[in-house]
Amino acid sequence: MARMKFICDAERCIECNACVTACKNEHEVPWGVNRRRVVTINDGVPGERSISVACMHCSDAPCMAVCPVDCFYKTTEGIVLHDKDLCIGCGYCFYACPFGAPQFPQDGGFGLRGKMDKCTFCAGGPEPDFSEAEFKKYGRNRIAEGKLPACAEMCSTKALLGGDGDVLADIYRQRVLVRGRGAEVWGWATAYGRPEQQSAPSGKGG
Repeated sequence: MARMKFICDAERCIECNACVTACKNEHEVPWGVNRRRVVTINDGVPGERSISVACMHCSDAPCMAVCPVDCFYKTTEGIVLHDKDLCIGCGYCFYACPFGAPQFPQDGGFGLRGKMDKCTFCAGGPEPDFSEAEFKKYGRNRIAEGKLPACAEMCSTKALLGGDGDVLADIYRQRVLVRGRGAEVWGWATAYGRPEQQSAPSGKGG
């Protein structure tokens, strides 16, 4: 069984925000909620890198661990979804998620969060596939249609990939081999400002 994952190749991302726009348009996401966003490191200086971030559908999702009403569940493909009918808007998932994926409406009164919303990997929710209730709460179910998530399909440089984790790993591994350097999505020097580690000498004489 496939395990669905996202990967964003920072060497290819051009910060066009097409993935963000595609997500909002496909699912009619309300104002104030962004299921996906583009984050840029060292913006405006040489060597800047951008990466598209959303729910990463973790194998051991911290949002699931902290939710007091167990509104999160995982599909057979490893996609982490939630039930808005169970959500109480406590915000625990927001604080637990390292990617800032859970979002809350910003048009409520003080102290009122409303129902949580997040990336669904375009897989809908617990309602029947293609139903009006599913679209209203979670957006379009492209996975049931046999399609890729809208954000990955819209990426013009193929920086953002979505699909079977093993297939994505093979694609990225091939890209790394072609580039001839570093197995990271971006180097430690770029992310943390430290010089790259030099490979140790082999110890063989000349």
